Amino acid sequence: MEIDEVLAVNARTENGQTYVWSSPDELRAAVRGLGGAGNRFLVAQRIPDLPNVFAQVWHEEGGDYRLEHRCGADEFFGTDLTDPERAADLLVDWAHEDDGWDAGVDWAPVGTPPREETPALAPGVAARAEDHVRTLLRDGYLGIDRLVQETVYLMEDGDGEADRDGAPPVSPAQAREIVERLWVERLAEQRAWTGLTDPDRLTRAFAALEREGVVARQDFTCCRSCGMTEIGAEAEDAGATRGFVFFHHQGTRAAAEGRGLTLYYGGFDGSAATTTAVGRQVVAALGSAGLSAVWDGNPDKAIELARLTWHKRLVG
Repeated sequence: MEIDEVLAVNARTENGQTYVWSSPDELRAAVRGLGGAGNRFLVAQRIPDLPNVFAQVWHEEGGDYRLEHRCGADEFFGTDLTDPERAADLLVDWAHEDDGWDAGVDWAPVGTPPREETPALAPGVAARAEDHVRTLLRDGYLGIDRLVQETVYLMEDGDGEADRDGAPPVSPAQAREIVERLWVERLAEQRAWTGLTDPDRLTRAFAALEREGVVARQDFTCCRSCGMTEIGAEAEDAGATRGFVFFHHQGTRAAAEGRGLTLYYGGFDGSAATTTAVGRQVVAALGSAGLSAVWDGNPDKAIELARLTWHKRLVG
């Protein structure tokens, strides 16, 4: 699928480069750039991510381009190509989800380890784990792997003790089964969300503020204190950045529960004048994105978004 000349794909390379909502030409260039030490592969996932759906390219200098794609737990195929342009074009066609994108290629099955049977959870334990996952899915900021990690942690931390062998009450494999099932259910729900949602508008406002020299972070740190301490490190160019705005994870949870969202802001020079100016800039950006902020101009008070419908789209 292509949206305004960008691809609904999240790709990353071995050297840490990421390509999110990138253009077809950017994705092709990433494939052509493979081969050197520390940059031999690229993995691409859909936006939103789907369990067991991805494509990947491997290339070492002097060798073929190995292109593989997976489209389900038991459907995994690969091919070897000598032409980097052919490999790049096929990856872009996969990203477009074009019908017949894989035609004319000699694909061979890729072997996968046999799936181990995951022990069933006790009904009460499963229900508590599902409650955690549904809450995190409503927040909307974690991908599948992080959701699995958080579910294991939350169950061990607050919903049960490790057994006598030291195993957590919910194993990563058990958590993944729950996460992937509820993730797909949530994706089905969000297909009914037409047009821009309030979190979409918030993302647009924050992107505009970034372009204007304001560091803007969503779901940033656990609380206000940690956010205020750590936000300075987010400014890549201190000379070109005069201020910041963020909301923390507790704020995300409040918004997801229908209690509105609190935004914290300020100027990096610490002055009331700069903080007030940044506050006005934030309110203006929110308004331009279609959100109504409550703020009386006092630099000591946070900016509030009192009425939000929290339909945060999953990405992965």
